[in-house]
This record gives sequence, C-alpha cells and structure tokens, in this order.
Amino acid sequence: LELEVICPNGARYDDTVTVVVNAAAEGETDSIEFSARATQSIMILKTQIDQEKSVVDSLAPKADYGGQKDIYAILSPATLRGYVFVEGMNTDRMREKTKEIKKARAFVMDKAIGEDAVAETSIADIDHYLTPLSTVVGIVEGDLVELVNGPFKGERARVQQIDQAKEEITVELIEAMVPIPVTVKGDSVRVIEKEK
Repeated sequence: LELEVICPNGARYDDTVTVVVNAAAEGETDSIEFSARATQSIMILKTQIDQEKSVVDSLAPKADYGGQKDIYAILSPATLRGYVFVEGMNTDRMREKTKEIKKARAFVMDKAIGEDAVAETSIADIDHYLTPLSTVVGIVEGDLVELVNGPFKGERARVQQIDQAKEEITVELIEAMVPIPVTVKGDSVRVIEKEK
C-alpha cells in the first residue's frame, strides 16, 4: 500500500489535512487515520559571498508584503559566508520573493526528497550561530598579549590566569618594574604570541 498526499501551493501555518484509509480484504475491514499539520521550516538561501547583509536588507521588507506573513525570521551569521537562513512557510512563495533580489542565488535543494524539494534545517543545526562566543576563547595561560583599552592601553603582558565564567583574564605587565597582576576583560586584550 502506498499513499501519497500532495499539499496544494499556498498552505498556511497550522493548516491541517486528515486522511482516512479504509482497507477491506477477505471480509475484514480496517481503518487508519493520518493527520498532518503545516508548520514553518528553516531554509538555507545561497547568496553571493560577502553580500549576505545586502540580501537580508532586501528580503526583510518582503517579510510582511501585502499582508502575507510568509517570512518569520531571517538569520545571517557573521561567521557564515555565502548563506542566509530564512524561516518561512511556503517554499513556492519564498522562491518568488527571492527571485528579484540580485545577490540571492537559490535555496539549497534536497535531491533525496525530490528534484524540486527545498532542503530544511533545524534549530539544533544552527544553534551554535545563536550562541555568542566567549571573549576568552583561544587565549591560554602563558600567551603574550597587548592591552587594547583601559589605563594600560598599548602595554604588553603575559596571561597568568583565565576566568571563563566572568570572561576575565589576569595578566602580568612585562615592562613594569614590579610585577603586578592586573585583571581585565577578555575583549581588552589582543594575542600577540601564543604560548609555546
């Protein structure tokens, strides 16, 4: 038994379809009921590299164009080049809205589902783009750093201790007469030389 249900173009959020399959064989009957509900999905839009912001700026006004809320969210992570995440409902209308945007290429397709099927991703897959990185990531004890702001701006120092929770670094100024530990925020230093 094979059952294929094709959704008409233009499904809206929370639209539902219920399919009842009745089977009869050798005097016995059975019935199975399937139900499906339309939900939004996160799609990946290819863009010209380094033009992600331009695409987002062009796509944002189309989010609520003509009273049709087809686009719920747009995400353009700074660390991801050439792609923008778009949360929406109807893939056909999403394609229409992105056709006129010069720097937008096309949605990533899922050939496993079908030739014309737009690939979807989940929140779990893009969660790391939503979580800010710690300012002390990549800095280890013993690194040579330069202070980039504050009263010791321009001074060179050696990292003595790192507090991951507070995102603070305790450094010891190299050119000071008396070695004094100074605690600064992680974004107040620039690594000059990694500890060997």
